[in-house]
Amino acid sequence: MSDTSRRIIVLRHAKADWPQVADHERPLADRGRHEAPEAGQWLTDSGINPEYVLCSSAVRTRETWKLASHELPKRTRRTVFEDRIYDATAGEIIEVLKETPEEVADLLLVGHNPGVQNLVEVLAGDESLGDELAQLRQGGFPTAGIAVLTFDDPWSAVEPGVARLVSYWVPPRD
Repeated sequence: MSDTSRRIIVLRHAKADWPQVADHERPLADRGRHEAPEAGQWLTDSGINPEYVLCSSAVRTRETWKLASHELPKRTRRTVFEDRIYDATAGEIIEVLKETPEEVADLLLVGHNPGVQNLVEVLAGDESLGDELAQLRQGGFPTAGIAVLTFDDPWSAVEPGVARLVSYWVPPRD
């Protein structure tokens, strides 16, 4: 057991457009360009300024992170654009999380559904806040939604049930 509390902040990419391009190359829609900064502002308002970001290499996730990050008070120390997060299962994302440097306390993951929702559900242990977990399970993980999980073990020990879901936010829809 580590004496360092860690956070995994999971951000689903903002609303994407559907132009005639490969899925990996889909950009944000107009709504997504408004949602992403709202997500960044929520992070700032919540006192979250991640030091390490794992972002899918897809265009829509990269654009989401760029727009969200402009709302943060400090620049993130390191952003890694990771091909393995694109179209990944919860188990595949967990394997990527296990490679996080141990000195990192706050990690933000920018990814896609259904992988990010499944990841949150799999990591969230029995001590997670019931309302947030129920809301996520019932309403899904909408675009630009954010889930915040905490745990006290080393990154190499990330596994199902190890974390606690402490916050869940969905951007307002007009």
